[in-house]
Amino acid sequence: MIEQLRKDFPLLHTHVDEQPICYFDSAATTQKPQSVINAVNKFYQQDNANVHRGAHTLSAAATSHYESIRGKLARFLNVTPEEIVWTKGATDSLNLIAYGLSEKLTQDDVILVSPLEHHANIVPWQQAALKTGAKLEVLPVNEQGILELENAKRLIHKVKPKILSICHASNALGNIHDVAALIEVAKQHDTITVIDGAQSLLHLRPDLSAMGCDFFVFSAHKTLGPTGLGGLFGRYELLNNMPVYQTGGEMIERVSFGGTTFRDAPGKFEPGTPNISGVIGFGAALDYLNAIDANALADYEQNLYQYLVSALQKIDGIKIWGDTIHNIGIVSFTYKDEHHFDIATFLNTYGVAVRSGHHCTQPLMAHLSLQGTVRVSLAFYNSYQDVDTLIDALKNTIDMLEE
Repeated sequence: MIEQLRKDFPLLHTHVDEQPICYFDSAATTQKPQSVINAVNKFYQQDNANVHRGAHTLSAAATSHYESIRGKLARFLNVTPEEIVWTKGATDSLNLIAYGLSEKLTQDDVILVSPLEHHANIVPWQQAALKTGAKLEVLPVNEQGILELENAKRLIHKVKPKILSICHASNALGNIHDVAALIEVAKQHDTITVIDGAQSLLHLRPDLSAMGCDFFVFSAHKTLGPTGLGGLFGRYELLNNMPVYQTGGEMIERVSFGGTTFRDAPGKFEPGTPNISGVIGFGAALDYLNAIDANALADYEQNLYQYLVSALQKIDGIKIWGDTIHNIGIVSFTYKDEHHFDIATFLNTYGVAVRSGHHCTQPLMAHLSLQGTVRVSLAFYNSYQDVDTLIDALKNTIDMLEE
């Protein structure tokens, strides 16, 4: 099945510096199947029109298609369409939520995050704390970079946070967090829960109704879709009561020089012409995923991940960071005292694309006393041959570094 699926991704069959590409940077952005590329091209070639505004046939068709994808995503997440807001990405979504929830914060309140968060799930809350006087506190993580779940629960009981914002899965280490358990404890204190699902939407296919979170954010480009698009789910009562984040056309109900009134959610958070082609491309990505057995893909990814971990553990001097049991398919490693950038640069000469650095998680790297790591992030379109190529290239790289 995987070999057949790989044929759907044109970039996987290209070369870099005459080397066949082995793409291991899906945590940064996933490759796109041909169906997504075709959907975007078709919109601009045959269906291009603005949405919500025109009385003509093209605009009506574009509007219908565009809004149908909001419903498609809602079904994918098991929520209602009115609870889905389109944004530029997970970063934009987190900023929108932090801005909106700031109105609920006072100097007596606590915002709780984890050391594993992407900067996009730290800095907006820092700004909210500076603005309101609220205190930003951090969940406990051990020396390996794994969240201490029971201690985290105890901290929630102790500080009774107004807001808990945590990633479903770490972009730097791949750890899967038991967010349902944290949400259950947080509910006992009426804590508003925000889940960063940028890394989990593709790999874990979360059921948000079962999860019970108040907000969930994602980026389309990390789930086979186009860049420049993302969104958020918000529990409707909370979502609709938040203030508008940006203003302009489309999100208004009535404008006069005496004042302006705004539409209800989700419209009040979607000013201006939206990323129509991005939404349509993402709709094609959802269709692609819906046509494949999710459990089969998850099993394949986990087997491939364990194959990679096992191979790396056989190389003397490699240290793997994070949780290798509950993981979406990311390996973050160091090799002795060698610089992560040097390793990644040498791997690139073999056509192996990995990420090196702090992965926008500087507080985590500081906690681990690291300057950065080499990150290998898998997706279902990676093959066992890809992993073998990576391991051979890594062994050659180590030989060159140690000459």
